[in-house]
Amino acid sequence: MGEMKTTCTQTVSVKPDLKQAEWKQALQRHGESIAAIGCGVLTFGAWLLQGSGTAWTLVLYVLAYCIGGYVKAKEGIVTLYKERELDVNLLMLLAAGGAAGIGYWFEGAILIFIFSLSGALENYTMKRSSKDIASLMDIKPETALLYKGGKESQVKIEELNIGDFIIVKPGERIPADGIVREGVSSVNQASITGESIPVEKEVEDSVFAGTLNGEGALIIEVTSESESSLFSKIIRLVQEAQSEMPPTQQFIERFEGTYAKTVIGITVLLMTVPHYALGWTWSETLYRAMVFLVVASPCALVASIMPAMLSAISNSARKGVLFKGGAHLENLAGIRAIAFDKTGTLTAGRPEITDVVSLQDYSEEQLLWIAGSIESLSEHPIGRAITEKAEACGRPLLRPKQLTAVTGFGVMAEFENETWKIGKEAFVDERGRHEMLAELTKRLEMEGKTVIFIQNDRGIAGVLAVQDTLRPEAKAAIAQLKKLGITIVMLTGDKRSTAEAIANEAGVDEVYAELLPQEKVESVKALRERYGKVAMIGDGVNDAPALATASVGIAMGNAGSDAALETADLVLMNDDLGKIPTAIRLGKKTGQIIKQNIVFSLGVILLLILSNFAQSLSLPLGVIGHEGSTILVILNGLRLLKS
Repeated sequence: MGEMKTTCTQTVSVKPDLKQAEWKQALQRHGESIAAIGCGVLTFGAWLLQGSGTAWTLVLYVLAYCIGGYVKAKEGIVTLYKERELDVNLLMLLAAGGAAGIGYWFEGAILIFIFSLSGALENYTMKRSSKDIASLMDIKPETALLYKGGKESQVKIEELNIGDFIIVKPGERIPADGIVREGVSSVNQASITGESIPVEKEVEDSVFAGTLNGEGALIIEVTSESESSLFSKIIRLVQEAQSEMPPTQQFIERFEGTYAKTVIGITVLLMTVPHYALGWTWSETLYRAMVFLVVASPCALVASIMPAMLSAISNSARKGVLFKGGAHLENLAGIRAIAFDKTGTLTAGRPEITDVVSLQDYSEEQLLWIAGSIESLSEHPIGRAITEKAEACGRPLLRPKQLTAVTGFGVMAEFENETWKIGKEAFVDERGRHEMLAELTKRLEMEGKTVIFIQNDRGIAGVLAVQDTLRPEAKAAIAQLKKLGITIVMLTGDKRSTAEAIANEAGVDEVYAELLPQEKVESVKALRERYGKVAMIGDGVNDAPALATASVGIAMGNAGSDAALETADLVLMNDDLGKIPTAIRLGKKTGQIIKQNIVFSLGVILLLILSNFAQSLSLPLGVIGHEGSTILVILNGLRLLKS
């Protein structure tokens, strides 16, 4: 009985704590919005009581000032104390205080209300802009089901090591990057690549941490530790993107301090000079000084850039394109040329059989079956390509006898009572050569293909042509980039004939082949001298120096090496080249909206200042014009969320 009482007491005491925590979180999330609404309600109440002559009018105004102005006053004082700088927050509070000082309590309260409302809207914009990418933190798996020694155990993902096996049940999030070793399932990769349709995964397929397993159970071999997973890299990219400020915003923030001091200096002069120089009354002089302080404050100018920039970054992140900061979005908009790496970037990075030519009494299908059976034990990429092509024909492959791999040349094996060689031209002997073979080899090589020779006891039985094929979306992406007036260049270490064949198929303007990594860097520097801003797109370690040299480095997120991902300014999470023209158009649109905001905000400030000096602008209209322009530029920036 005593134990039950103790339990009841504990249960009752926990609930208020939980509610208190919930209230605290709600206040943190919506504090500015609540303050703005409270300020508006109090201002309206004070306005209703204004003619009654009661003390409650003043009390309500003071409360409205305190509640609506607290957050901005705190920000302004912290900036003044820590950075010894005046900012727009203090300007607004000085203006509101000045309005109250000359008897315009309502106008000052309206100023604080609209100012706090625009601040709440800007804060909403920032949170809304980062929500799509920051939500990744919420789906990060914390634990994994480790399968070791025939037993299952729950462990933290930090305890996983490369080579461990984990079990992922239907509906669970995959806790680590890895390769499927058992099972078949569809995996929703939207959090990583932006693909909305689940991808079918089977044995030997790669999977990523943070993606959602579908209907099947999977046993996965871990290929990277938790901090090295693609998911963790994305989170780091997000944090960098949120913290980095574009050059335009940096300039505005530097300008803000100087501008604020200038406005206060002019306001002090306006509080005295017009009385003596223009014969204004003291009341009119102080009134005009306060109006100037309100309308000259650069609220709209300060809000012109970051809401738009973060909206654009959020928009692109939802589509699988991650910027490491607003500066790179700005730079991308001015790109005049794009340099593509070839292998793994313009091409899929996987060799495929493009031609099968029989030179004996075998059909093409029979020759491919023989070659595929012999290569079925090979781990070489070309060997796997031959086997995959042969398997696609549907005839079961057999195993060869006495397979011998000769590094750099090919394989030799006993198959169907004959000795077979498959490999380079130098690997096979002279038997069975004739003019047609020489012409065929030359033609295939001119097309940028690698020729593989097949020889049996009678001589050359046939040849296979292998080529790293163009990505399906590459041609259309390049065509779109050209429509944007961008020159397309290929930089590759591959031989010229292969490079030119791929370049002609893709529609590339200029080709630089047989380049070492340092020569790629020199090529990018030369392109920058010719074109100005240049982007470089790559996936390998050898591309990292060139990515760093380019105005904007773009890495392939799935196929990209760690070095490329770390160096790049922009990452294509699903390796879709078609997203590059979209990102450039988004960058251009962002630049246009920022220019619109800056021109509009400066125009409004100038118009209001001139109207004030012409004595045709009242304080309420000044407040509405100035703060209204701030709200409009924020809303204009928000349009980029839906572009």
